[in-house]
Amino acid sequence: MTEISERAVVRRLNDRFGFGPAPGDLDAGVDATVRRLLGPAKDAAVPVPTGLEPPETVKKKDQDKDAKKAANKQRAAQERKLTIWWLDRMVVSRTAGERLTWFWHGHFATSNQKVRNTAWMLAQNQTQRTLALGRFGDLAQAMIVDTAMIRWLDGQKNRKGSPNENLAREFMELFTLGIGHYQEADVAQGARCLTGWVLRKDAATLQRRRFDTGSKTVLGRTGDFDAKGFARLALAQPASAGFVIGRLWFRLVSATPPDAATVARLTTAYGVNRDIRSLLTAMVAEGAFKDPASSLVKEPVEWAVGLLRALKLRPSKLEEKEQSKLLAGLRGMGQLPYRPPSVGGWPAGASWLTTSAGVTRLQLAQQLAKKADLSAVKDSQDAAALLGVDGWSDRTKTALAGVKDPAQLTAVAACAPEYVVSG
Repeated sequence: MTEISERAVVRRLNDRFGFGPAPGDLDAGVDATVRRLLGPAKDAAVPVPTGLEPPETVKKKDQDKDAKKAANKQRAAQERKLTIWWLDRMVVSRTAGERLTWFWHGHFATSNQKVRNTAWMLAQNQTQRTLALGRFGDLAQAMIVDTAMIRWLDGQKNRKGSPNENLAREFMELFTLGIGHYQEADVAQGARCLTGWVLRKDAATLQRRRFDTGSKTVLGRTGDFDAKGFARLALAQPASAGFVIGRLWFRLVSATPPDAATVARLTTAYGVNRDIRSLLTAMVAEGAFKDPASSLVKEPVEWAVGLLRALKLRPSKLEEKEQSKLLAGLRGMGQLPYRPPSVGGWPAGASWLTTSAGVTRLQLAQQLAKKADLSAVKDSQDAAALLGVDGWSDRTKTALAGVKDPAQLTAVAACAPEYVVSG
């Protein structure tokens, strides 16, 4: 198998387990880069935003139009603050922790469009960050009783005698097992395990009188299982390891599924403890990670954060007008943190390469480039060095040749295939 160069592997590591290389990162070797990204070190803390408590709830019959408008405006401002904070964390991150937090946000996709509570979304985000590189079992058990998740998948409507199957079904289908590895009876019985949760102002709590006690048979096991017990049953299924490995592989390594021998090796690394850090380290050692064919299209957030990093711009330091343009650009490309389109998360691959997305990408790149110090960018080679690209194709060279303005040159270069695709 032909392999990409060591420098290209370093770039790929920074793209896949981070948000692109920061200046100087491509000069490090593969081993040093793996240690930085997947070692025990943690990213420096970024102060958590405050003032995210939701507006006071007013009964519809007592709520006038002005009060409703004010409440919606407050929610929008809170979500904006939270989104800028997370984008800031992504830009300054130096380990794989933040990149995996982003991955788990897409895996356990939860949208504030329905949750309508930024404090709950922040709590979920922090849980995913804390457990991002730890044991998948801990993360899955935390997510099944997470307040935002319960609100998102109607868990508060699930009570003894009147079960709601939404969370039980999605937990098995999208989070732990995949289609074909459970039966409808498992969904019905699993829903009984998840009864009793109610939403309070601060968090979801278990109300015992609403919980369905008694024997349940789920995935071939019988007992008086609760939410975390149900999660453990799903994780104990043979299909679970392969499902989680496949999801991580698809987003971080290659769109081509791993063969059986590769899955077996990765399952061994994942182990009985379902260790995410060990699994990712094993993925890097696979030949497919160095295969030229294992290119992946960057998601809009990954692309934008990588560009911000290359330009040495922090979202929190941008003027409010520029922050609005950044968020509008991400929205226009179809990907905004805390707003996945469905419980299935965001798409991948060529779906991000539509004509309309390309126009929005160029506009956002132009806006960001105008805010950066580009005094060192004189030609396409300088733009390549800035963006961490090893070289341009003849077609891209031709497109860049006639562009003299540094900001425009950088913007066009950032929209070239060599940068939009993690090669």
